[in-house]
Amino acid sequence: MFKSFFTILAAFALQLTFAPFASFADNHKASAKIKVLLIDGQNNHDWKRCSPVMMETLKATGRFTIEVATVSKAEVAGFNPDFKKYDVVLSNYNGASWTKDTEKSFVQYIKGGGNLVVVHAADNSFPKWKEFNEMIGLGGWGGRNEKDGPYVYWKDGKIVRDDSKGRGGSHGRPWEYKVIVRKKDHPITRGLPTEFLQVKEELYDRMRGPAKNMEVLATAFAKGGSERHEPVLMTITYGKGRIFHTVMGHSHTSMGGVAFQETLIRGTEWAATGKVTFPPITAAELPVERAVYRDVKDIKPLK
Repeated sequence: MFKSFFTILAAFALQLTFAPFASFADNHKASAKIKVLLIDGQNNHDWKRCSPVMMETLKATGRFTIEVATVSKAEVAGFNPDFKKYDVVLSNYNGASWTKDTEKSFVQYIKGGGNLVVVHAADNSFPKWKEFNEMIGLGGWGGRNEKDGPYVYWKDGKIVRDDSKGRGGSHGRPWEYKVIVRKKDHPITRGLPTEFLQVKEELYDRMRGPAKNMEVLATAFAKGGSERHEPVLMTITYGKGRIFHTVMGHSHTSMGGVAFQETLIRGTEWAATGKVTFPPITAAELPVERAVYRDVKDIKPLK
């Protein structure tokens, strides 16, 4: 079930023609490594090609070490890792419910100061698990509707919580959408351009959830969907735990965008430590007039 980073890397090299594998020296020896547990194995999206991109994106910085728990439907009953071994859990999982014991240990982990990163369809998971939905702030599909919480969107310069009836979760056709930073002073977004493009992918809209202790860092206009400015990057606190939630990352190709990579790196470090040590990104590196891809090998390691 658990696989080392290097085991997964072999599959990564075969699958990702747009991002050839390269070795990276660890140039961040002055700081302790952030220990990441990536959970995958079930998803309505292509987790087999997405997980390696996320792993290599984080690994390239020299800041993270990654272990993987690949949980098939047949293995869910036996899945109950020692979450306390990790600084942060990175979820690329959207599948069968965990056991009650595993749910309990995960809640205890987050409440006690463990941390979580939720990527794209991972926010579709566990619609009936109350505590998980409080952790992620907003979710979609799985029968979610007004009973699960309000719609949350940006309008007239402020966040709106809309309790009107309706389904939770939808999206329009894939396109290059513009991300607009709404909280410029947060560690994750500090040093990013105020506006930048995410490469072509679907943009989630009409998400619903408890939205407690949640801060919307950035939004994007859901053209062809809700026609509203919908949350793209969010942070949530749950007990002593920090959660970073991004709706970006639909596919392994869109994960090749600088917008996804930089926010994943910053959001994961923030979730694990409460700080971001990565340097600013200029408008030239992350422009608004065109969506920019980047080979993982071109990520600059921390010194």
